[in-house]
Amino acid sequence: MKDDCPRCGLHFEREHGYWVGALAVNIAIVMAIFIVTLVVIMVLTVPDVPVGPSLLILVPIMLFGPIVFYPFSKTLWMAIDYGFLLRISDSA
Repeated sequence: MKDDCPRCGLHFEREHGYWVGALAVNIAIVMAIFIVTLVVIMVLTVPDVPVGPSLLILVPIMLFGPIVFYPFSKTLWMAIDYGFLLRISDSA
C-alpha cells in the first residue's frame, strides 16, 4: 500500500495503530454476515435444523471472511475517517 493517495495526497497511516479501526470494521461486517446467514438457515429449516450442513456454511464464513474482506475494510475505514475529517474541518 502506498503511503499517500496519489490523487489527493491524503496520508493513509497517520499514527501507530491506525488500522485497528479497519480491524473493528472487518470484524463487525463479517459478524453481521455470519448472523444474517445463521438466521436465514434457522428460519428456513426450523424445527429440524441440520447442524452439519449449517456448520459447513458458517465455519468458512468465520475463517475466510475476515481474510477476504480485510482490504475492503481498510478502504471503508479510510472513508469513515475521511468523512470525520471533512466534518471537523467544516465545523471549524
